[in-house]
Amino acid sequence: MTDARPLTLETPAEHPFAEFVRILGKGKRGARGLTREEARAAMTLLLEGKVEDTQLGAFLMLLRHKEESAEELAGFTEALRSHLQAPPIAVDIDWPTYAGKKRHLPWYLLSAKCLAANGVRILMHGGGAHTAGRLYTEQLLALLDIPLCRDWASVSQALEQQHLAFAPLHDWAPQLQRMIDLRNTLGLRSPIHSLARVLNPLGARCGLQSIFHPGYQAVHREASQLLGDHVIVIKGDGGEIEVNPDVTSHLYGTTAGQAWDEEWPALSERRHVKPPSLQPEHLLAVWRGEAEDSYGEMAVVATLALALRGLGDDRDQAFAKARDYWAKRNQSN
Repeated sequence: MTDARPLTLETPAEHPFAEFVRILGKGKRGARGLTREEARAAMTLLLEGKVEDTQLGAFLMLLRHKEESAEELAGFTEALRSHLQAPPIAVDIDWPTYAGKKRHLPWYLLSAKCLAANGVRILMHGGGAHTAGRLYTEQLLALLDIPLCRDWASVSQALEQQHLAFAPLHDWAPQLQRMIDLRNTLGLRSPIHSLARVLNPLGARCGLQSIFHPGYQAVHREASQLLGDHVIVIKGDGGEIEVNPDVTSHLYGTTAGQAWDEEWPALSERRHVKPPSLQPEHLLAVWRGEAEDSYGEMAVVATLALALRGLGDDRDQAFAKARDYWAKRNQSN
């Protein structure tokens, strides 16, 4: 016979985070979403490491099942920005890159390089290669000479010297990176994949976001609107900030608290055939003018135009400037 466990004679205190799990999971009739204030409080506890693993898994999957709201995304973001206390670094465009590409090469990276060569200061950030079969920004930094920055000081230096920096999420928000890494444990993406697009950690004057799943684009715009950010959200190719030239693109914008929409027609009369495999060296060959790629170059120019639209140009001005930037790129870099 095993040793008898002592009787519990006093009711243990409830864990502070239990409240937020209960709000989301209290049955079909009792459950509801978090308010913006509750979301901020819940994320603060997560960022401070005051949550048990069982609570974290339950919380993420309950949110995933319900689907995160604009108020929740805004509250989570406010908690992260407050916790982060990032130094003041001037950034023109916040460029989250978390999805990876599987059908086409990541042509958006050439758009970012081209913008940076013309003085646009871009902060890119990503969450690592978390899904098999995709090509991620992190895997191409060395090939394309994009600075990998492991702290804010090196971000500042890279932006001064090259106007482009990539900062891994793990280095400035390791708690969020851990939640993203739970994808292969839980079997589903968590709301953190969505949240990462909204964060804009350095308060760039324009945020670009790509949300692949239909319906989420408007939610992300509303979250950024609540935060007072200037943002353009699209359904980018593969979930990355890359305009697909083969289809009509809808721009979900918010500026000075006002929502706006634009439809950009497809640039190509017919759909391109996807390449049989993704060869990263082809990006460099096209950049250097050693090879041509109809889909890729259309995607680069349209994505350039998207960023320029976010910085204040109208569509026609943005495309004219984008074509000029691309034609005059310094192919030796």
